[in-house]
Amino acid sequence: MSSTALVTGGSRGVGRGVATALIAAGWTVYVTSRHGTGPDGAIALACDHTDDDAVADVFAQIEGDTDSLDLLVNNAWAAPRGFGGFSDKFWERPVDDWDTLIGVGLRAHYVAAVHAAQMMVDRGSGLIASISSFGSRGHLHSVLYGMSKAGLDKMAFDMGHELSGTGVTAVSLWLGLIRTELLLSLGVDEFAGFSLQRAEDPEFVGRVIAALADDPQLDSYNGHTLVTAELGAAYGLTNNDGTPPDSHRAAFGGGPLFPPTPSDSKPNRR
Repeated sequence: MSSTALVTGGSRGVGRGVATALIAAGWTVYVTSRHGTGPDGAIALACDHTDDDAVADVFAQIEGDTDSLDLLVNNAWAAPRGFGGFSDKFWERPVDDWDTLIGVGLRAHYVAAVHAAQMMVDRGSGLIASISSFGSRGHLHSVLYGMSKAGLDKMAFDMGHELSGTGVTAVSLWLGLIRTELLLSLGVDEFAGFSLQRAEDPEFVGRVIAALADDPQLDSYNGHTLVTAELGAAYGLTNNDGTPPDSHRAAFGGGPLFPPTPSDSKPNRR
């Protein structure tokens, strides 16, 4: 029997690539999106992640179909109106930017994690992986963007504490620059100072997550924030063209991630 995953926000970008990689690895993959679309081979469900009842219905369907959930990839996200939240100063923006960047970018991840944990803890296994970024460490895009990503890291850390001993693992993943279709369509060689040639393919992120889920030492990462480029290097994974992507840790100040302790036993994988 194949393992079952749910990728929220799986119709495009990172979510679509993650779902595609998991399908290729033999997973049964559910994806959510507002319009119920997803990559070939996925079971696509329409879901507005600001609607708690709609989210509950998604998990009820998965439980009814499979009676199990092995992996939740928290990836749902919504941009502020006009995407101006990534160019204007915080005092120049309407305060309802909060409703997308925090309401979807953070709260929706928490809601999905609650439902996933209820299924996983009963079975004694599972992985909850939330898509974060280096915006937790340095200013990236906007104040609210950074707040949401830092919140995801702390969420994984505290969830890991409460999940200890259950067999369920919670992590936060710092992705680097991602070669999405939208970014590649711009025809540029670099973005925000980072090379597209050394950026991450969305499918690379999915391969990293699949390898992490199968890692016999998975529970040692419970509550940790992990850099996907570094984790991929440890697993021997590359982009679609065979090149390894760069970690942006040094560009954002270096240092340890969560948990912020000096006794980091796996420095190349955090």
